[in-house]
Amino acid sequence: MEDRKPGITGLNPNRGLKALMADTGSREPLRQPAEAQAIPVERLGPNPKQPRKSFDRSELEQLAASIREKGVIQPLIVRPDPKDGDMYQIVAGERRWRAAQLARLHEVPVLVRRYSDAETLEIGIIENIHRTALNPIEEAEGYQQLIEEYGFTQDLAAVALGRSRSHVANMLRLLNLPASVRQLVLKGDLSAGHARALVTAGDPEALARTVVRRGLSVRDTEKLVRNAESKRSSGGRKPAEKDADTVGLEGDLSAALSMKVTITHGANGESGQVTVAYGTLEDLDRLCSLLSSVRQE
Repeated sequence: MEDRKPGITGLNPNRGLKALMADTGSREPLRQPAEAQAIPVERLGPNPKQPRKSFDRSELEQLAASIREKGVIQPLIVRPDPKDGDMYQIVAGERRWRAAQLARLHEVPVLVRRYSDAETLEIGIIENIHRTALNPIEEAEGYQQLIEEYGFTQDLAAVALGRSRSHVANMLRLLNLPASVRQLVLKGDLSAGHARALVTAGDPEALARTVVRRGLSVRDTEKLVRNAESKRSSGGRKPAEKDADTVGLEGDLSAALSMKVTITHGANGESGQVTVAYGTLEDLDRLCSLLSSVRQE
């Protein structure tokens, strides 16, 4: 680990990356910074700790088409590769680098900076959040890296990345999901909302399969989890289905008493309960009178 105070970087979290990079889809060409230099694409390599692990092919193709027309408008930010003096490691702009290769460019403009490992990770997370939304699991893993490898607290990570502490905490909770569920989120089969609902479930894997199979919304997923937890807390017992005779008897008694009557059979089928629901105190008095008259007879 580097000799570095946790959470202290050269970035101004309130500024974000707007001063470092602009929208590559801008219609107006931007003047390259004076210190930008062209470097062959083969001398550049991705940061092995880049938060984003997957890149959408169709999005890269669209960006490549823009690059063919306008070139790489905004320089990539790179640093000397710590393990190879002839190479540069991409700090921000891996999508542009990949798209430039699809566009068959031999060189791309870069700004060379000497960032630490932690600063490189911070910029990588911020760029991905602001430029194209990180997958929720990738974002959570980026926060975890800052905390576990570089000694950040959740508060410091939130400040450095311009997020709220509650957002960081909620994203980190997603890493408690089983690997199979996290994979569904990475593939895009489940959204962040689905994942947050499943975090509290007793059997998130089974529920996740149900959500994907049935194409449930986030709200329906939350309802599914609540119902599953309710059954689990009651030991998974389901009320037995009532036969037609019992239902008919309930109807007859309810009509005779003008009150709701419910019959519940016991597990042995020989005993049970009869529940009479009264709506007013007058109903209760009338029921007591009926029971008393039967007893007197």
